[in-house]
Amino acid sequence: MVAAPSCPPALRQEVNLSAFTTWKVGGPAEWFAEPGDQAELIALAAWAHSQGLALRCIGAGSNLLIADAGVPGLTLCNRRLQGSRLEAHTGLVEAEAGEPLPTLARKAARLGLSGLEWAVGIPGTVGGAVVMNAGAQGGCTADWLVSVRVLDPAKPEAPFDLQGHELDFAYRHSRLQAESWIVLSATFRLDAGHDPASVTALTSANLHSRTSTQPYQQPSCGSVFRNPEPQKAGQLIESLGLKGLQIGEAQVSPIHANFIVNTGAARAADIAALIQDVQGRVMASHGIALQPEVKRLGFEPGR
Repeated sequence: MVAAPSCPPALRQEVNLSAFTTWKVGGPAEWFAEPGDQAELIALAAWAHSQGLALRCIGAGSNLLIADAGVPGLTLCNRRLQGSRLEAHTGLVEAEAGEPLPTLARKAARLGLSGLEWAVGIPGTVGGAVVMNAGAQGGCTADWLVSVRVLDPAKPEAPFDLQGHELDFAYRHSRLQAESWIVLSATFRLDAGHDPASVTALTSANLHSRTSTQPYQQPSCGSVFRNPEPQKAGQLIESLGLKGLQIGEAQVSPIHANFIVNTGAARAADIAALIQDVQGRVMASHGIALQPEVKRLGFEPGR
């Protein structure tokens, strides 16, 4: 397909997004690019704005379900937007949006910076963690975030900063979920002065705990549902005997009931149908409406 005139050279058309999600499902992006730095991302956003195209950004592709039909407009993948700066004496950490959370957690541990030990097993990026207020094992992004730099697709030439208290953080929620802004970078302040060996040991123990109790060997998005505190989504699903429940090649994991895995060639439609089926069964038996953590792209509202 011939590219539109004056489009940036980094752009590609009709790129299948299944290779960019941890579920390994999803149709094509009308336009797609992987910016290598913030300047390139801003230029791509400006081009999309000039063309009147919808703009969205994905990171590691975890916690994301993309429709089989794909998505219109420009999809940016920030996984090349990596890099970080850590100050051992102050605990200040600045990270690009595409920096993998496990990488940042290990870097912090090696400097004796405590606060991200929980993040080592989360297969996401810094940008996604801020948007979702990612967390695990008693910790979450909001606990340590100082500020975030974002870009408004309607005004791509003027990135701006938001302080942590402006993000309306709650359990697996931030203000950014309701905005079209794209995260460029984030700043954290961790707890400095700890023994690097001790922080590293705890970080490694947290990773072992997750990998030994969750289906890390199969494509998944991580946890599918938010925990309806004080209940746990996985326990509610397991109590109904739903481990192993399958639609197409999408399956409720036999290892952890709050995971849906792709057993081979699942379609996004299979996963969406299985999510809906589990929600219906939990509501019928427990009267609890499970809320997905999963962000959907390309689906009709309510589907």
